[in-house]
Amino acid sequence: MHELTVCDSLFRMIAKERQKRGFNRVCRVKLSIGRFSCLDPDALRYAFEISSRETFLEDARLEIEQPLGEARCTDCGAEVKVESHLSPCPRCGGESLIPTGGDEMKLIELEVL
Repeated sequence: MHELTVCDSLFRMIAKERQKRGFNRVCRVKLSIGRFSCLDPDALRYAFEISSRETFLEDARLEIEQPLGEARCTDCGAEVKVESHLSPCPRCGGESLIPTGGDEMKLIELEVL
């Protein structure tokens, strides 16, 4: 489950912010995970819950936004936003889309005490 590895990286990033800013606890973590990423939001929530036990992140609420993926249609040339790799082009109905964005994970917001 590579979601555990992602949580480990996320925790290290938040720990650096904690050291820099001096907060005691995290109440909420908000992420943006593109729909073209290989991350399963439910698996990530589970990994976050398990990994945060007995840490300064314990009981923190994890919120996940999933923006649409971005792609270019090779049939009509349109830059479009779609739900999945298998979605047809919303402009022409073509099925030949090349992903151009939407595979990233971003830390959007931290609520801390």
